[in-house]
Amino acid sequence: MSRRCELTGVGPMVGHNVSHSNIKTKRRFMPNLTAATLASDALGQSFTLRMTNAALRTVDAKGGLDAVLLKARDEVLSPKALKIKRQVKAKLAEQAAA
Repeated sequence: MSRRCELTGVGPMVGHNVSHSNIKTKRRFMPNLTAATLASDALGQSFTLRMTNAALRTVDAKGGLDAVLLKARDEVLSPKALKIKRQVKAKLAEQAAA
């Protein structure tokens, strides 16, 4: 399983450990991933996504999973999140037509 956020696409970054004598050695900064279960208001069901804690705070601030998915670019979303986004769009279009 990749260490990548399913909503924001955040992955490992590289940098240096810097010692007191200023010797630099390579290291990786891993994202803080957690498995979170989020409910979709439009679909009426819950989904478990592997996402960063920062993305979880963003979901809370923006008003839920549906709002975040609809505003997110397709390039950063995982295939699972893209599938949920397509379902939400279809459901909202169906409700607007009715």
